[in-house]
Amino acid sequence: MTPAASAPTAAVTVVGLGADGWAGLPDASRTALREAEVLIGGPRQLDLLPPECTGQRVAWPSPLRPAVPGLLAAHAGRRIAVLASGDPMFYGIGRALAEETGALRVLPHPSSVSYAAARLGWPLEDVEVVTLVGRPAARLAAALHHGRRLLVLSADATTPGEVAALLRDRGFGPSRMRVLEQLGGEEEHTTGEVTADDWPGAEQPGDPLNIVAVECRRAPHALRLGAVPGLPDEAYEHDGQLTKRHIRAATLGVLAPAPGELLWDIGGGSGSIAVEWMRTHPACRAVTVERDPARAERITRNADRLGVPGLRVVTGAAPAVLTELPPPDAVFVGGGLTAPGLLDACWEALPGGGRLVANTVTLESEALLADAHRRHGGELVRLAVAHAVPVGGFTGWRQAMPVTQWAVRKTLDTSSGADR
Repeated sequence: MTPAASAPTAAVTVVGLGADGWAGLPDASRTALREAEVLIGGPRQLDLLPPECTGQRVAWPSPLRPAVPGLLAAHAGRRIAVLASGDPMFYGIGRALAEETGALRVLPHPSSVSYAAARLGWPLEDVEVVTLVGRPAARLAAALHHGRRLLVLSADATTPGEVAALLRDRGFGPSRMRVLEQLGGEEEHTTGEVTADDWPGAEQPGDPLNIVAVECRRAPHALRLGAVPGLPDEAYEHDGQLTKRHIRAATLGVLAPAPGELLWDIGGGSGSIAVEWMRTHPACRAVTVERDPARAERITRNADRLGVPGLRVVTGAAPAVLTELPPPDAVFVGGGLTAPGLLDACWEALPGGGRLVANTVTLESEALLADAHRRHGGELVRLAVAHAVPVGGFTGWRQAMPVTQWAVRKTLDTSSGADR
């Protein structure tokens, strides 16, 4: 039998380290750290290593992510060990290193999330994890649903207070919170349970290494926000330029967001389409284009309040600003259809398989959509919604303006290799 070829030696070894330091490491991790010629990590992590780890110690600069390629290049050809907190591949440095080098060996340690779930007795598969390390606290809002359990990865000792303030502001003040510090270490400590409403304003947890456990409870007066498109219109700040709830739900259904995809939202108005596109999955991305500066600022506030602060808002007129944007997976045109060349520019920007959806209530724009439907195919529909309203002592229907919608998927012409 021919012996199996040995795997190539990894240029970089990533070692997960817990709050218990060197004492908590298995033999394989200790050996990797002893044999490393270069040891890269945060100052706190490097200080946990004993003198027998004789490699050159290099502290991460700030900001960290842009420095990764340069550090790896500076020590190329040497045995490098990178120190990481817990599991390097779970919101850790392992991702950045994997993107830079294919020769990566990972020796994980239990993550703070695993420790927290064990201490709390929470099945990890039923818990949503939200990281606020290097990210705005507003992103937590998208995960707030009555009865859900959250584990929030803290940036430092101030994060629990920020979490409590956000819960109160978003109508989740009755939510129960606990802070778990130095998980897995000798100084491990868990605070008593307290509601966000009762969270002490000045008091902060004693250690910056902490994770916040939240059991979500919505206040009786708070607006209920579901997990699917079609949020109540009252969830948005707007000046009347808002794709209304029922039309919005139908539009997002046709746009069909999928994880990792990018949406162009042209003529953002209040930003509702882009916001709800991003709320469907944490990996969904969106750029909204709005020429009115006041509305652009309003979109930013709506995105922040509804938990998608990563929404990019571009203030400017389409199609002129579209050349500056990354290629989209889908395009929604909710305003500005009569701008010369707008529809054609959006169509040209779409790759094969991309989707375009355009809504209008005017005859002039409807004529443009009819012509586009003739040229490119797709589906042309009219959406009508009526609401029951008082009519004297009785009840009748009040018809909203009907919306004409063109939806099309750009296919690839396999015979020529061109999009059509």
